[in-house]
Parts: sequence; structure tokens; C-alpha cells
Amino acid sequence: MSRTGLTGGIRYVARVVIILIAVILASFSGFFINLKSPLRRDAALPLLSHSNSAPIYPSISSNRTSGVYDPLFHPPLRTSGRYIVDATGRRFKLFAINWYGGSDEFFVPGGLEVRPRAEIARLIRSLGFNSVRLPYSDEMVIRNPMVAPALLTANPDLVGLCALDVFAAVVEACTDAGLAVVINDHITKAGWYDGKNPCDAGWSNSHLGPLCRVRQSEDQWLDNWETMMRRFVENPYVVGADLRNEPHNVWGMQNWEPWARAATRAGERLLTLNPDWLIIIEGIKSANDVSGARKRSIILGVPNRIVYSVHVFSWSGWGSLSPYSSRPYAGFALDMYRNWAWLVEDNVAPVWVAEIGASQQPSEGETHYWRNLMKYLEAVDADFGYWALNPRKPHKNEKEYWALVQDDWKTVVEDFRLQGMQKLSANNSITSGFP
Repeated sequence: MSRTGLTGGIRYVARVVIILIAVILASFSGFFINLKSPLRRDAALPLLSHSNSAPIYPSISSNRTSGVYDPLFHPPLRTSGRYIVDATGRRFKLFAINWYGGSDEFFVPGGLEVRPRAEIARLIRSLGFNSVRLPYSDEMVIRNPMVAPALLTANPDLVGLCALDVFAAVVEACTDAGLAVVINDHITKAGWYDGKNPCDAGWSNSHLGPLCRVRQSEDQWLDNWETMMRRFVENPYVVGADLRNEPHNVWGMQNWEPWARAATRAGERLLTLNPDWLIIIEGIKSANDVSGARKRSIILGVPNRIVYSVHVFSWSGWGSLSPYSSRPYAGFALDMYRNWAWLVEDNVAPVWVAEIGASQQPSEGETHYWRNLMKYLEAVDADFGYWALNPRKPHKNEKEYWALVQDDWKTVVEDFRLQGMQKLSANNSITSGFP
């Protein structure tokens, strides 16, 4: 081969390597490009007829003088078509807040060094939320370390306890306030979840070998779930298990079939502990997409238990170069329909949009996304949850710009986000309580 030919070959190989690296980096940033042609559909999403609607609880307030809450629902919960209903047959629409920290590096829900857990739970209910999503890490279950006393100064009765006991005490504080609680397996190795670490992308990572500091097989993941949920078998206000946060693979994608099989195993295992729990199954592609359930639905031995779940953020928008921060409403609504809202429109199963969120001082793109989201959630009347309550992230005590409360865990950030969600609550008669 001539020197010229050799040089050209080296350049070609170099270009190929650069392209491969770029694709990998793009996948980790959450913007992997799907080259399939977009599905075409009429721009306007057909609104639901709600002909199968169930009776909904009216707004419920607590007894201000006694501090005793009227019930938000009568457990146990189950599904009926597209709705979650309680023991009386009334709809219970999940209007949830995410209270994080249990899945992070200090193994404890946030704010316990600032305010008593019971007061935080009452604050959550005062904002109109009727449910709480509490994340944990598999590492927390495996290690169950003692929580640092400095993180519990406002809850001195918890000092000296291990992580699982502190987590259970927070759950009990929420349920004592009448809130429904959903437990969420959020991440394998304790820490902030950014979706980039392949060791935390799925429910098991043993196939990655020594790459992962905290390793687990699918069987170990199931064991962790059982260890966690055995504590709550007798608490009827612990209503469900969110099986895994944002499942995806190294490329940011995920096939539905492996996840459907694993979710079925987990659901069956947990229902042997308590057949009344809701089994919450997030979509693939980082909880964006449950369209795989069209051809491969998930069926459990106990009927009326499955709730599907998705997350919708401004940067979401798998399968397109246009994220939701720049997507026109017609395109946004189209993605919502084909990814998950078909389940609601066809009265197949409930879908919980368990993570939505925006900054206190949003960019133009965030504002655009939020307006479209509020419009769509009002149109389809879907259950939803906000990320997050916390004013600080555990790592380096960084400010959480998506928070709904200030650093005192008492002062509420009254802005467009809370106003928009409370408007949805009022418009749709979501169960709420105001102490």
C-alpha cells in the first residue's frame, strides 16, 4: 500500500472512531437519535369521552381544630379500566410529590435535619397532594448503614437507627397524615440519578461484571424488593411499588420484552406478600414509552393491579431531534398519545405521569414545555406527580431549583408550577386536603 493510501486509511479509521464516540456520548446525554420515520397522525389528539368514568372524591379538608384528617380514600386501591379506584369504587387520582433522598448517597429522605418528619408530611398534604413517591436505592437495602446523626437533628428519636428504619419512619409519617405512599426502586448504587451510568440503567447489572461497584442480578433485585416491602405489609396506606425508575440500556433505549418479563416476576413476587398493592410499571427509554404493551401486555395472577407510569420533562422526546422544550403542541400531543395515552383513551389501564418538573426561573423552552404539559394533562385527566419537594440535593448540598419549598422546609414557593397543578386539581376534583 502506498503512503498516501495508508494515510487515507488511517484517517478513515479515525473518523469512524470519532463517530462511534459521538454516538455513545449522545446516548448518555439522553439524545440518542431514532432514525425511524415518525408516525403520522392528525395533529389534534381526540379528547377522551370519559364515558367510563368512576365517581371521584370531592375536595376533602381536615378537621382544623382537632388536627385529625378526613380520609382521602378507603384502602385498598385497585384499577378499573383507566382509573385507580378505592374500596368504595370511587376514583383516587394520584396527585403526588416526590420526596427524595432515600436513594441518594446519605441514605435518608431529605429535610430530617431541618424539620420533624410529621410536619413535612402535613406540609405535603396542605399543598393539596394526596400521595408521596419515596425513592430508595438497592445499595441502601443491601448495606442498611446507620444514618449520620447530623442528618436527623430535627428528628432525634431516629438518631442511632439504620437507613431502612429511618425510611420506614418517614413512610409512617406520611401515612399517618392520610397520604398514600408509593415506594420506588430508583437506582442501584446510592447517589444522584442522571441516567448516564450503565450500572444503574436497569434493574440488574451483573452482566457488566467489575464495571459496577454495586452489582446485582435480577434475583437479587427481587430479594431487595421483598426486604423493603415486608415492612409495610400491614400498612394499608402504602398502596404500591414502583418497580424501577426509568429502565433503559447503555444506549438509552431498551427492549420492552425483557423489562415486561422482569416486571411480571417482580409483580407476582410482591403480590404474594400483599395482594392489595398496585404494581407500577414504568415505560422503557427512561420511562418515556409504554407502547410495547400494545402487543405484549403484562398480566399478573391478581387482576386489577397494574398501573403504567411515564416521566415527561422538557428534554424528553425520544425518537426525534426535537425535545419537548421546542415541540409544538400538536407534536407533543402526538408523542403523548403513541407513547402512553392510548392506554387511557382506550380504557385499558391507568397511567401515572409520576415525574414532571420545571425550574423556579424557567427558560423559554421550559415555559413552553410546561404550558403544553398542563394543557395535555387537563385534556386527558391523567394521574401525575411532581419532582420534587426537596430544596437541596444531597451531593454537595446543591440548590434544587425545581423545589416547591425553601430551605426551611416550611416556606412554600408559590409560582406557576404549583398554581398550574392546583388548577388541574380543582378542575378535575382531585382528592386533596388542606389542614
